[in-house]
Amino acid sequence: MKRRKERFFSFVMVVAFGFFVLCGGLTWAAAEDKEIKIARQYGISYLPLMVMEKFKLIEKHAKASGLGDVTVEWKTLAGGADMNEALLSKSIDFVSGGVAPMIKIWAKTKGNYDVKALCAINSMPLYLNTTNPKVKTIKDFTDQDRIALPAVKVSIQAVTLQMAAAKAFGDANYQKLDHLTVTMSHPDGTAALLSGKSEITGHFSGPPFQYSQLKDPRVHTVLNSYDVLGGPATFNLVWTTSEYRNSNPKTYNAVVAAIEEAINFINKDKRAAAQIYVEMSKSKQSVDEFLKMLNDPLIQYTITPLNTMKYADFMYKVGSIKVKPSNWKDMFFPNVQTLPGS
Repeated sequence: MKRRKERFFSFVMVVAFGFFVLCGGLTWAAAEDKEIKIARQYGISYLPLMVMEKFKLIEKHAKASGLGDVTVEWKTLAGGADMNEALLSKSIDFVSGGVAPMIKIWAKTKGNYDVKALCAINSMPLYLNTTNPKVKTIKDFTDQDRIALPAVKVSIQAVTLQMAAAKAFGDANYQKLDHLTVTMSHPDGTAALLSGKSEITGHFSGPPFQYSQLKDPRVHTVLNSYDVLGGPATFNLVWTTSEYRNSNPKTYNAVVAAIEEAINFINKDKRAAAQIYVEMSKSKQSVDEFLKMLNDPLIQYTITPLNTMKYADFMYKVGSIKVKPSNWKDMFFPNVQTLPGS
């Protein structure tokens, strides 16, 4: 009788433990976020994210992975500094922006939040345009000029300008033009540049703003980022914390899959992609104008990171980051590490 009771007790314990494990597993699976917050900035460089929103691609891939119905909230922020603040405050789950802000937060959070990039979303040249006829190179800017860019000292434009200044004035003078820079969103910077009534005489932006500025006969290009980098380079990426990725693996994979599908869509049907940009940005420019930009061979939508280490090497050399990646893969999650990045 005693042995029967012992066997029965053991059976009950095994069943209870199994039930506990099952419930724990269900609880863990259900713990992934059902509300996903993602942010982008202004410009055609963020077209993959606009396509994702238009066709609800994150929702599609989340459902396919077994997460069920999820809600995706899209935000628009002005620059990389705002993106990083939003990510660390956990008000946004996935942010996007230029290479320099991503490297900055990668270095800052190494060993704690461990922020890394999911992937690149494009490779595009950035133009520093001016309305000052006396400015032929960056050496010609004076204290009477002001240069608008998304975030002083932090944005990819700001760091690219520092890299150009180091080449023009010597490494020790990489900050020589920093006092001329002013933080402005791309739309505000473009409006200020073209108004003729602002202190802004230069604007370091990106597509489509740099191209629309050049339609004005007063505007000419002083600097091209590809010349500074020595070839094609990643403009924008998407990044998040390792904590979020580890807690939400299916959500993370759904976002990656959505990015890849959106980029494939753009590359297969650029006219349709241009139409989506016009609709979602409420642009007054025509679809044909944006199609022309998308057909520019210098503009590519790709998840492969290009020339990111040149930014990291420079930022470490001048002390804006305290730790240096051993290679570009250190700054990216494993899903892109097999690609021919740099």
